[in-house]
Amino acid sequence: MENRANVGIVGVGTYLPQKIMTAKEISQATKGYWTEEAVINKLGIVKKYLPDTFDGTQEMGAKAALNCLKNTGFDPKKIDVVLCIGEEWKEYPLTTSACYIQDIIGATNAWAIDVQNRCCTCVSAMKMAADMLIADKNTNAILICGGYRNGDFVDYTDKNMSMMYNLSAGGGALIMQKNYGKNLLLGSKIISDGSLARTAGVVIGGIAHPFNKDNIEEGYKSLRLIEPQKMKDRLNEVSMPNWYKCIDDSLFQAGLTRKDIGYLDVLHMKRSGHKGLIAELGVSPEKTIYLEEYGHIGQIDQILSLELGLQQGKVKEGTVVCMIAAGIGYVWSANVIRWG
Repeated sequence: MENRANVGIVGVGTYLPQKIMTAKEISQATKGYWTEEAVINKLGIVKKYLPDTFDGTQEMGAKAALNCLKNTGFDPKKIDVVLCIGEEWKEYPLTTSACYIQDIIGATNAWAIDVQNRCCTCVSAMKMAADMLIADKNTNAILICGGYRNGDFVDYTDKNMSMMYNLSAGGGALIMQKNYGKNLLLGSKIISDGSLARTAGVVIGGIAHPFNKDNIEEGYKSLRLIEPQKMKDRLNEVSMPNWYKCIDDSLFQAGLTRKDIGYLDVLHMKRSGHKGLIAELGVSPEKTIYLEEYGHIGQIDQILSLELGLQQGKVKEGTVVCMIAAGIGYVWSANVIRWG
């Protein structure tokens, strides 16, 4: 990890819409199948964010990137690459979100590309960025950014979909720089299981099941568990072992162990899952933030959690931050950063 220790995070930025959806409103959307109390206590959602008219995926990514540049004072002309982690559900299909954001922020010397790994994309892109910065002598700074609003596709009357009632909206961005000398990325590990590749996804609107005049309304609420039993059985078997392997391997690369984790930067999940995870890792609740006031903004969760951790003083000089994520596909990931 000698080389990777030369890659650090310059800073972060986020964007959140104005509109929210409360636990009560989620309960009402399920037609009472989930009570307000159960949405809060079991699903762990007090409120989440909803996109407004102009909160497109690309636009929210651009706003987050602008906030990141403002927070850091970083010159956009010094950005060499824009890696967009925004979702494929965006303003205009078959346009490149990274190129749009590059233009909005004035990163005229960069080249830009979209990358996608569902809710693991941020952690995956950070590993990609670090590897690029190390391998290419002409690449010195990379912007990772994107927006997320997959909640548009959720059908709250689909009882199989309760695991995705938390899908929220927003944007996030961070800058990674070679030889930055602080906030260093020390380890990364990613595991994927292709046997789960088509167990969840948007069913209508692609090549397999194109839109037609009869399925338009259904199609825009067709994010589903395609093979729910297969997904449940396989995840019960491999999910937590894979996650812990990612965490332990990334810590090992950094020369650290679980007891060194000073801040667990973790995506939103149901309340019992969050409590079980921090208990297994030996991380006290004070060393993480449960995103019950935000919901799950997909791959933006890691950036949001880091920003909140900094604002609340939970991430400070010397803090070992462990970022963890999981995404349908299925993918698990972790990285380790020593702040300061």
